[in-house]
Amino acid sequence: MQNAITRANIAALGFAAAITLSAQTGLKGHWSGSIEVPQTSLGVEVDLDNTASGWVGSISIPMQGASGIPLDRITFRDGKCSFHIKGGPGDPTFSGTLSADGKTVSGDFSQGGASMSFKLSRTGEAKVATIKASTAVSAQFVGAWEGTLEVGQSLRIILKISNDQEGARAVLVSVDQGNAEIPVTSVEQKGTHLTVQANAIGGNYDAEINKEGTELNGTWSQGGGSAPLVLKKSTATKP
Repeated sequence: MQNAITRANIAALGFAAAITLSAQTGLKGHWSGSIEVPQTSLGVEVDLDNTASGWVGSISIPMQGASGIPLDRITFRDGKCSFHIKGGPGDPTFSGTLSADGKTVSGDFSQGGASMSFKLSRTGEAKVATIKASTAVSAQFVGAWEGTLEVGQSLRIILKISNDQEGARAVLVSVDQGNAEIPVTSVEQKGTHLTVQANAIGGNYDAEINKEGTELNGTWSQGGGSAPLVLKKSTATKP
């Protein structure tokens, strides 16, 4: 009887340790899976981490050439989780449940009134993509630049560029897509030439500034296609 009790206690301790490990791991990690969109599965890679300052995360969608899109509004409690694609049009939100063994998250992805199922599997440690400041740009590039991209439809675009103590930062705003803010991965200036890279949407903008410093004349490239894009410096909108 003594041995039986001892073995039972050891088994219970092992079970408790497994529960503790699962609780400690929680939602943190690298997750691979897909969203079941109409007629196909859209593969996604999600990284989530709980830092001293709170939850951070990023998502990549290889089929759309998008990588390192920031996630916000991340919550996790009692096995229920929710996270949102920052700046995405249509309020794109994942709402799901962590499985009892901590290996999968499944639930619903909602965007623009539509709802689709998703499932993610834990595949490793979290490697959240972060956007670092680029080398500071000349003062003539700092500000808000506005224009219209013609890609079968007219999309008003605002490019906001600023310098801070760490360097240059930028964000793209798609006015006609609910003022969606698209993070810019890097801003590079070489003389009068400016290159803006937005990995979140697989986009790139190459442009030259005019002598007056009032206009950027360039090309927007994304998903294998390209279109001219002229941006004019706004005197009304602050960066």
